[in-house]
Amino acid sequence: MSASASFTDSASISHVRKPRWYRSTFYNALILGICNFLAPGIWGAMNSLGAGGEATPSLVNAANALTFCLMVLSCFFSSALVKLIGIKAVLIIGTMGYAPYAAGLYTNNRFGTEWFVLVGAALCGLSAGLFWMAEAAIALAYPEPHNQGKFLGFWLTFRVVGQLIGGAVNLGLNAKSGEAGKVSYTVYIVFIILQCIAPLAGLLLTSPKKAERTDGRAVKLEIQGSSVKELIATAKLFCSREFLLIVPLIAQAVYTEAVMFTYLSLWFSVRARALGSFLSAIVALTGGNILGWVLDRKQIPLKLRARGAFAFIMITQGGWWIWSTILTTRYDHTRPTFDWGDAGFASGFTLFLILVLAFQLQYLYLYFVVGYLARSQEEVVRLAALLRGTESAAQAVSYGLASVSSFAVVGGSALNFGLWGISLVPAWLVVREIGGRLGDRREERERAVQEEQKESGAPTDGSSVEKVAV
Repeated sequence: MSASASFTDSASISHVRKPRWYRSTFYNALILGICNFLAPGIWGAMNSLGAGGEATPSLVNAANALTFCLMVLSCFFSSALVKLIGIKAVLIIGTMGYAPYAAGLYTNNRFGTEWFVLVGAALCGLSAGLFWMAEAAIALAYPEPHNQGKFLGFWLTFRVVGQLIGGAVNLGLNAKSGEAGKVSYTVYIVFIILQCIAPLAGLLLTSPKKAERTDGRAVKLEIQGSSVKELIATAKLFCSREFLLIVPLIAQAVYTEAVMFTYLSLWFSVRARALGSFLSAIVALTGGNILGWVLDRKQIPLKLRARGAFAFIMITQGGWWIWSTILTTRYDHTRPTFDWGDAGFASGFTLFLILVLAFQLQYLYLYFVVGYLARSQEEVVRLAALLRGTESAAQAVSYGLASVSSFAVVGGSALNFGLWGISLVPAWLVVREIGGRLGDRREERERAVQEEQKESGAPTDGSSVEKVAV
């Protein structure tokens, strides 16, 4: 089966208008994935090396805290900006701040400059909030309902592909360095070049009005009304019952990132960190795509998919954080620097791989849940902004606390374990209603868009292209 065919559910669609490849769901998933790889993916590659590849994590964790603080601000105003310039332009602008962040790490690694790290982090924060909202809204609105999970898995694959490539490059350059320390500055040159390409990749995305889907339905991703009304509507949505109940789940899911990458930088050698970046990416992209496939299985009732995935992810998360708290407490007393072949390396290294896998699974599941909370396409944009803004706030706190050496060693794991416990009941109160009281809001949004097309006299089945059986 071809890659593009995997985005078609032949069991549920007998006849459709065949999309042109350069406007199809698969094509746009690919372009969105490439943008994700070149911008936050490469950012993740640097952080997956442990503390951005630096010898000590304090400065980079403080810079990341600044980035996420500013992302909260840019995320909140992002839906109003969509009203002014459109989702595609917002996505492109959002890719432009990542290269200065990498440049800051390069100058610090090679020349010891610290101020540019903070400037780069600030520029990254101002643009990244826009990018995060835009890509999330596109990932939720572009795919057909029966392809939502696969689209999310495919899109998020590129996020860890950056980590995979970054780890492979760094492993090749530092394979002989079996001690603690920072990575070669040559790695950052490669990262800067890749991130400079990101805005060009964004130009290749199909605008919502021109996108073509296998079910013939149009993609509507725009904001009506004034920018002020949009900000008010976004604030009201944040205060809604469903969103407030999943805020602890969002915070717990993304708080993990700073904890696991700080853990890697504290207790492992340079080449072990590179190996961790490489292998964890393979584990994460495999697990994420499997979960996306499962969440799309129409043979399984929506209610069972939502509840089953929640139970599996949250039960296993509890086990991982108990394990992490035990190991970090032990390391706080023994102060190891593990290299592959050292006694105790396997247990500590395996924990890192599992934490990355768990992060990917829970992150994908968050988008699955949010996709069933939005009542309209406008709410998709608002919820995407709120989701990414809440993520940013949680990560600002996590990286800020991780920059405090005394807390980073053990406190991160213990706090994340506590957040896990706090998030269980509120999240369950929402998850249990998906497919029940909340119904299938994803399908309801799609029908509303189709009805709006009929009323306006616009074609609803992509009549400009050939009708074929699938």
